[in-house]
Amino acid sequence: ADAYSTLLIERHADGYAVVTLNRPEALNALNTTLTGELGDFLESVADDDSVRCIVLTGSVKAFAAGADIKEMADQAYADMYRGNFFARAHDRVAGFRKPIIAAVSGYALGGGCELAMLCDFIIASETAKFGQPEINLG
Repeated sequence: ADAYSTLLIERHADGYAVVTLNRPEALNALNTTLTGELGDFLESVADDDSVRCIVLTGSVKAFAAGADIKEMADQAYADMYRGNFFARAHDRVAGFRKPIIAAVSGYALGGGCELAMLCDFIIASETAKFGQPEINLG
């Protein structure tokens, strides 16, 4: 069984897995735990023939409302640069050789929008809202 603190995993017998971002208290904001767990899951199924496709989704209210600013607030620029905050997860999603479909409803903002764009396909509900609001920070 797949046990993650920030992801819900449903494996389906016909060859796909639904990965649900599960930080509802933070509108699925991306933190190091979530991005690490997502990368770990993708790595774990990379050579697993029972998973031929991934559907990545969030909640009705938010696919992912961006990076977890609370986690980043105390970090200096040099710390963020050295820590390479999203690069590991970005590389693992971009390099995953099976199709990933982002099923987006609600907010896909900042890093959440970027995560959706890293996927091979995006299926957006009528309530999906894509944006890069971080241009107003700093």
